[in-house]
Amino acid sequence: MEVYLHESITPEVVREAKKAGITGIKSYPAGVTTNSSSGVISYEPFYPVFKAMEEEGLVSSTMGFRSILLTNCTREASENMYGDMDEKLIGITILNAEASFLPTLRSIHKEFPKLKIVLEHCTTKDAVEAVRTCGDTVVGTITSHHLYIIIDDAISDVVRQYCYCKPVAKLPHDRRALLNAVVNSKGKFFLGTDSAPHDNSAKKGKGNTPAGVFTQPYASQLVLTAIEEAIDRGDIAASDATPEVLQGFLCDYGRAFYGVKDAKNERITLRKGEEVITDCVTGPGVEVINFRRGKPTWSVEWK
Repeated sequence: MEVYLHESITPEVVREAKKAGITGIKSYPAGVTTNSSSGVISYEPFYPVFKAMEEEGLVSSTMGFRSILLTNCTREASENMYGDMDEKLIGITILNAEASFLPTLRSIHKEFPKLKIVLEHCTTKDAVEAVRTCGDTVVGTITSHHLYIIIDDAISDVVRQYCYCKPVAKLPHDRRALLNAVVNSKGKFFLGTDSAPHDNSAKKGKGNTPAGVFTQPYASQLVLTAIEEAIDRGDIAASDATPEVLQGFLCDYGRAFYGVKDAKNERITLRKGEEVITDCVTGPGVEVINFRRGKPTWSVEWK
């Protein structure tokens, strides 16, 4: 369980959260993703909160974007909503918002070197390099779908709505960096699915397409297939994709960073067989389309 970083969060709230068993505080820059309208404009006002988190051992889960306040509105309207704007926000787009946030990540880490920070949903080579250059208290998560898609997929007429997510997919060299981070993580990167079960009627609707890719039923299997395809393309070396590093990425590294004890005798076994990703997951009045539906996949057994 995490708390949403908001102006109502104080150092006292941090200490109460720690006593209640809360593991961390989640921060979204304002307006960059679903339900983030009350997110962060500037991080410096939260420095007392970060200090308390550092002292209490809470994790800062950070979605790495510069706010895109000018999207879908004028500068004047944005200033009326948010007050004085940082001039650096001019020119921020969904393609460079992550890279533009990295100086903020470094400054927070420098100010609070013992604060545990997760840069969530890394999508760029720059983000991978930034996490690697920070100390042991900074790690990054990588989704299974960003190991496949690039920006072309997000704008394709055929699969656009099912590959559109935030952060958006980037360029081939960025995907290559993510794949290399998986097999050369050394504890700095681990899986964070960011799986979003948007109903198909909304995905195919005429209004704004909700951002999100649904991977949860096949999350671990998708990682293995992405590694196989990356080896075939020559993006990574087969010798790097050992069972040990894959188990670390899928299981061990995240548990270690969050301080979660190993589950007693609970394991999953992945096998290459004849299974195919189903079209969708359904419920009463709901249909959610699976990422890479119809593609061959690994089978998983829970023990």
